[in-house]
Amino acid sequence: MDSFTELRRMMVDCQLRTYDVTDRAVLTAADRVPREAFLPAELSHLAYLDQSVALPGTSRALMTPMVIVRMIQMLGIQPGERVLEYGGGTGYGAALMSDMGAVATLWEPDAAALDQARGALALAGAVGVTLSATRPAESHFDAILVSGACETVPESLFGLVSDNGRLILVEGQGRAARVQLYQKSAQTMSARPVFDAAAPVLEEFRRVPSFEF
Repeated sequence: MDSFTELRRMMVDCQLRTYDVTDRAVLTAADRVPREAFLPAELSHLAYLDQSVALPGTSRALMTPMVIVRMIQMLGIQPGERVLEYGGGTGYGAALMSDMGAVATLWEPDAAALDQARGALALAGAVGVTLSATRPAESHFDAILVSGACETVPESLFGLVSDNGRLILVEGQGRAARVQLYQKSAQTMSARPVFDAAAPVLEEFRRVPSFEF
């Protein structure tokens, strides 16, 4: 067992299982997908720490393991479902969902991050993940993972959710942030809070500061 394999097993046992991640398929994917592949080699030693890691040269970060994995668990992904990771940087979330048997797409508008994702996904063996720099050609997805915090509701993504589909995101910033799970029914999106968590803010969903006089 190499050092990364041992660290990955420790992540599953000491971070994920103790953070209410109990779904066997999710835990198996987290134990199989090499998280270190989604960071530059010089930062790979940070892959299994309980923290987010900024991706150099991009506006993105690799989210904290227990937050992104628990978000995926809350989506209830089934094999064969069409899933999308938005703003995922190097695509760790898409790789996890692909390992669970979903048909995964990574939509990453940050060109530098998307370039890193190509190498990361290949290194991790996640060759089935489709990459897109713009709105995907696929019109609807059963589940969407927004890999970052949103200070404003990302309504531009709602149109990509299929009827009875789900979308999950971190809403807010700092101690006020919480994970919200959206469900679409009859073209209406309804949300419910599922757990408290923080994540780096996606710049495109940052609230524009208001001026006070």
